[in-house]
Amino acid sequence: QVQLVESGGGLVQAGGSLRLSCAASGRTVSSYAMGWFRQAPGKEREFVAAINWSGSFTAYADSVKGRFTISRDNAKNTVYLQMNSLKPEDTAVYYCNVDRGTASQMRQREYDYWGQGTQVTVSS
Repeated sequence: QVQLVESGGGLVQAGGSLRLSCAASGRTVSSYAMGWFRQAPGKEREFVAAINWSGSFTAYADSVKGRFTISRDNAKNTVYLQMNSLKPEDTAVYYCNVDRGTASQMRQREYDYWGQGTQVTVSS
């Protein structure tokens, strides 16, 4: 079982930036796709971004395209989410996950295990 620990959230004003990190432990995930999801209060968890094992392919939700960038460091078993031009509607708890399939499949997949997440709050 892979354990996931998200960090880097916080309170930021609209237009600001944050960089989230997600460290995986328990096994090496360098051959796995990795992705970010978020859940706002009263809403279902939704896909944000995913990256393939080598970093050569990325996928984004339309709502974050052009503002967020996903990247990874396989040596550190870590995936990052650089969030720029943040909006109040980006306020949510952000989670990461890993998948043995492709990054594009993560958009539709459901997962049984989630880390504790990291809270991002964007004030207007």
